[in-house]
Amino acid sequence: MKLGVFIERDGVLNKVRLERQHQMSPLTSAEFKVNQEAAPLLKKLKAVGLVIIATTNQPGLSDGRLSRRELDRMHEVLRCALPLDDIIVCPHAETDRCSCRKPKPGLLIEAKFKWHLDMDRSFAISDKWQDAEAARAAGCNSVMIKSPWVGSVHHDFLLPDFSAAVDKILQLLVSSSAVAA
Repeated sequence: MKLGVFIERDGVLNKVRLERQHQMSPLTSAEFKVNQEAAPLLKKLKAVGLVIIATTNQPGLSDGRLSRRELDRMHEVLRCALPLDDIIVCPHAETDRCSCRKPKPGLLIEAKFKWHLDMDRSFAISDKWQDAEAARAAGCNSVMIKSPWVGSVHHDFLLPDFSAAVDKILQLLVSSSAVAA
């Protein structure tokens, strides 16, 4: 089985704007700015054979603030800039009570089956508590980036930035392969 890394799109792979202490997802391709520092970090993860999957809640799709065409344009920009294997989206609003909206694990479970992932040895990187909770529920390791949105839910690791999160995953993979040998 393969190992994967689930990475929160907004705030980690692309820039967001802050509005009243909340991160706001871009709603147009003109607002969409890729985090260019992510490319070399993702290449490190790809170099050790990890499947890289961006995950994102996009409630703007269900409430009409975001068109599917505009989201597809943003994701095409993301795919061109970063070495992603997949982008998995929850299009629902919180009130829809779906199983795919993080903090529920639906997006991660979907990827588990699609990519044949060993969840016990896979990781989720994010700056938001919802991803840590989804990772716990899906049975994978949460590697959180310190932010005001981490909250107090269980997370396996809390690191200062995306680079440190990637280094931690690489360190854990090296130590687990040394134990297995």
